Amino acid sequence: MAAVPNPPAVMAEREAPRPHDLLWASDTLEVLRSPSPLPGWVDAAWFAAAPLVVRRERAPAGLVPVGLRGEQRHQRHAAYLPASAMTRRTPPEILARTRAWEPWGDAAGHRCRLALRVLAPLLDELPWAWGITGSVGFAMASGLPVLRESSDLDLLLRVPERPDPAALQKLSQHFAAMPMRVDAQVDTGHGGFALAEWLRGGPVLLKTGDGPRLVADPWGAAAP
Repeated sequence: MAAVPNPPAVMAEREAPRPHDLLWASDTLEVLRSPSPLPGWVDAAWFAAAPLVVRRERAPAGLVPVGLRGEQRHQRHAAYLPASAMTRRTPPEILARTRAWEPWGDAAGHRCRLALRVLAPLLDELPWAWGITGSVGFAMASGLPVLRESSDLDLLLRVPERPDPAALQKLSQHFAAMPMRVDAQVDTGHGGFALAEWLRGGPVLLKTGDGPRLVADPWGAAAP
C-alpha cells in the first residue's frame, strides 16, 4: 500500500452519516461487524488509512452499514460499523466545497481534476448541494492510489424536491463533453437514482434503505 505523501485535508463533521459519506473509525479491525470473514486485503494498515463508505441500507440500531474498498476495483466488502466507533465523517459535499481536487496529488486523477475545474462552477450555480463520490472522492479524501486512467467521475446531487428537467438536461450535456464518463446520482433524501436514467423518461430504479424499487416518480415515492 502506498498513499500519496500529503493527502488533501478535508473538513470533519459530526452528524448522522448518510449514503456515500466517508467514515474513519477509532478502533482496530475487530470493531467491524461482518456477516462473513474479512478478505485478506483488509489488514490493519489499510483499515487505518482507508475510509469506510456508507451504504444505503436500513441497519440495526447503533450500527452504520459500510463498505470497505481496496486498492483494486474488485476489492469490495460489506460490513457494519458501530456508530460509537466513528471518529470522522467526510460527506461528498465537503470535497466539492473545499475544492479538494486542487491540492490532490494523484497523477491518475489528472483528467478528473481538469473536468472538475470545468464542471464545479456549473454545479455551484444549481440550487442543490453536490459532491464527489466513487473512487475519485475516496482518493481525494484518503490520498490512497485507487484511481486508474479509466476511472469514472462519480457525482452526487442532493435534490429533495422535483426539479425542472431542463436544468439537469443541460447539465447532462456538459457531462457528456468531459474526457471521461460522468455518472451523476440524485439523492432525494429517501432514495437515490441515476440522473441519466431519469432524463430518459419512464420509471427509474430508486435505491432505498430497504432495497431497490422501480418507481415512476422518485420524489413522490414515500419512504417506507
